[in-house]
Amino acid sequence: MRLMQIKTEAGERAVVATVPSGAGERSYIVPGYKTVYALAKAAIAAKTGIESIVEKASVGATEEVDRAALLASGRVLAPIDHEDPAHLLITGTGLTHLGSASARDAMHKTPDEAEVLTDSMKMFRMGLENGKPAAGQQGVQPEWFYKGDGALLVGPGQPLTAPSFAQDGGEEPEVAGIYIVGDDGQPYRIGFALANEFSDHIMERVNYLYLASIAVTR
Repeated sequence: MRLMQIKTEAGERAVVATVPSGAGERSYIVPGYKTVYALAKAAIAAKTGIESIVEKASVGATEEVDRAALLASGRVLAPIDHEDPAHLLITGTGLTHLGSASARDAMHKTPDEAEVLTDSMKMFRMGLENGKPAAGQQGVQPEWFYKGDGALLVGPGQPLTAPSFAQDGGEEPEVAGIYIVGDDGQPYRIGFALANEFSDHIMERVNYLYLASIAVTR
């Protein structure tokens, strides 16, 4: 099952579910829910998965939609959002593959230090060695960074804007994990979405810790 948040022709919010149907797929509006966040909260309260909530709410649902037409009309929203943007955090972890580690390593190494392990490479190797510990064993925490809050989030096909002081605007394809924190303080994974990190790479090259100020994910 895949979920989309949209605006209807009447300007109302809605959630679209796409499920297998015969040899193809069927996409329809989920009755009773206007946001993925609301679906997730209902699933947590019921101690079940979102799919079960969608299936229960969708008995007899007949309002089918055309996903391609929704995209073309600019009515697809970000996969999740919050009524208070400050409660949505765009964060990530770096050095998750060898190419990233090598690029980061080279960014802050001088020619005389070619054989010296930088902090970035040390962190990466620590992750390789103990990033997935055995049950009951202590592992290695990942490098974690903060990009911004929900005010920087835009939906598919929407304009990517940069502040006047930006020196660059570059796109980076990402796979975003989407989580919410329940009322019990426990994080719950909703799923994954393709994302586009729009960043100022000239600023970032000044120092590998000087993260780009433009961070728009969709």
